[in-house]
Amino acid sequence: MDGLCIENLKFPGMGPITLRVGPGACVGLSGPSGSGKTRLLRAVADMMPHTGEIFLDGAEANTMPAHQWRRCVGFLPAESAWWHERVGDHFPSPDADGLRQLGFSPDVFSWEVSRLSSGERQRLALLRLLAGAPKALLLDEPTANLDSSNTARVEAMIAAYRRRNDASVIWVGHDPAQLRRVAAIRFILHGGNLVRQASDGG
Repeated sequence: MDGLCIENLKFPGMGPITLRVGPGACVGLSGPSGSGKTRLLRAVADMMPHTGEIFLDGAEANTMPAHQWRRCVGFLPAESAWWHERVGDHFPSPDADGLRQLGFSPDVFSWEVSRLSSGERQRLALLRLLAGAPKALLLDEPTANLDSSNTARVEAMIAAYRRRNDASVIWVGHDPAQLRRVAAIRFILHGGNLVRQASDGG
């Protein structure tokens, strides 16, 4: 039972949802505002009450403390949290190559978080998440505030990460063209259920 496996997941207004995301695979998820996309990611990350079973590489979420599960299943929210004033204080060790790939120079670590634009926060929050080496990524509109060049940087970084680490990815987004680029399997969340779309790339 490798990869991320969700079985009979339910919470108010949702489910039952059953979904498997294989190692190194990316599943795209879209749907109207309020349909429950973010709540679904939060449930998989064990950040809200739910029923059902969730496995990652055969290990069940219910068999480990929530904080340990969240290190394995990395959730990137649309609005990232920053708890220190300096950017660098959020990173246990510098990743100069990762910074370069995302269009930053190393001096960004000396910046105050308050100086960051929403798009800069988004890119740095991704780098911070990947530094923990999660085996699955739950991405809530990771490029919503980015221009086309930075969107391409983020897409390339996530694609390389999932290939290198055999990471399972659920990517929530509103741009159908982007979801076709990044995900071979795509669903629309409608009426509390997943409706599969045609698979024509990824």
